[in-house]
Amino acid sequence: MISLDLENMLVCRSILSNELVQELMAASAQQDDLGLSHAFAGHLIEQAENEGWSGNLIRALFLHLLSQEGCLAAKMAEASKGQIGLSLKRAFIHDIKKLMPALFSPATSIINISILDNYEPSIPHTLEATQFLNKQLQGCTTPEAVTDAFLCFYQKYGYGEIASYQAFSWDSKHQKLHGIRHFEAMDFEDIIGYKRQKEQLINNTMAFINKKPANNVLLVGARGTGKSSGVKALAKAYYTEGLRLLQMQKSQLSELPKIMSVLRQYASKRFIIFFDDLSFEESDSNYKYLKSAIEGGVESCPENVLIYATPNRRHLIRETWRDRTDEQDELFRNDSINETISLSDRFGIIITYLEPTQAEYLDIIDHFLQQEGVHLDREELRILGHRWNLEHSGRSGRSARQFVTHYLGQLK
Repeated sequence: MISLDLENMLVCRSILSNELVQELMAASAQQDDLGLSHAFAGHLIEQAENEGWSGNLIRALFLHLLSQEGCLAAKMAEASKGQIGLSLKRAFIHDIKKLMPALFSPATSIINISILDNYEPSIPHTLEATQFLNKQLQGCTTPEAVTDAFLCFYQKYGYGEIASYQAFSWDSKHQKLHGIRHFEAMDFEDIIGYKRQKEQLINNTMAFINKKPANNVLLVGARGTGKSSGVKALAKAYYTEGLRLLQMQKSQLSELPKIMSVLRQYASKRFIIFFDDLSFEESDSNYKYLKSAIEGGVESCPENVLIYATPNRRHLIRETWRDRTDEQDELFRNDSINETISLSDRFGIIITYLEPTQAEYLDIIDHFLQQEGVHLDREELRILGHRWNLEHSGRSGRSARQFVTHYLGQLK
């Protein structure tokens, strides 16, 4: 049986505080104490079921810790865009030597409980980042090669939740990013029509990902036309290129300086801060936080952050006819108007979405029906689709999806 020697690690010592690792080390050191082995195995199986781990569970545990909890090497690789110093790399190799048995030996050679060797969870779940890491580790036989595989992983995905999730929310209470595990995003192929708008959105985002000049984006227009879906599709499409989405609420605008400071630390990633259905009343001064964030204020805006927003109003701030008449009390009327539109002017690209034509509306319905194996002739589609939009909120991608849901629900 293999006895693990993890106490003398240098830069991966943070994993020693993990309760499962502590139980494993105790069970490994006292092989004759079956109680310790079974207690560890029971707790490991419980986590495997929660996480969807399969195969060698001891390997799965350490891959999870090194990719999710991270270590000093992971943190420095993230901060320095994938590169670490030679001395730190030597220290990381030192630790990987000690971790080799846990990563590459059968679980039963460490803890003699056979179920840990090839476990099959009730609901298998493998993160895309973990799949990449497993692929990088294939064929690695030396600590140096394994170290390079982990550094390649850190460079591409980072570590922790940043490595695992496409989209995030901001946890105001704990002042940190929170990964959205069940993030629902469409593929661009499922956003029917709006070819020019999609090209504008993708081209600007690709420039941003490739570290070329790129603009903040305002997506305006008719409701239900795919503005939000397009932004979310970016996170899904370019996750492996290092793009992450941070969806925020208007109520969190005052926290933007702190958020920018946090995002600046993830130098190898590109973040889109996304405000959906954003608008302000005349008396609402929170928009000034957004103006300051876009222009940088005293501290420059991080080069790895852009802001995309979908407003309810063209200029984001509520305007009235009174603002454009001579009856208003303000002495310099043009100053008031300029202040109203100045926020939208901060967005270098404004993409307009119009209500789909009847043909485009029917194309959207037809696309999603065919995905479910339902084929309607064009005339029947026209009659049913037209009836639906008359009885509901008009033509839009959202209305089309709602029709499809209703239609499928009525099928016998």
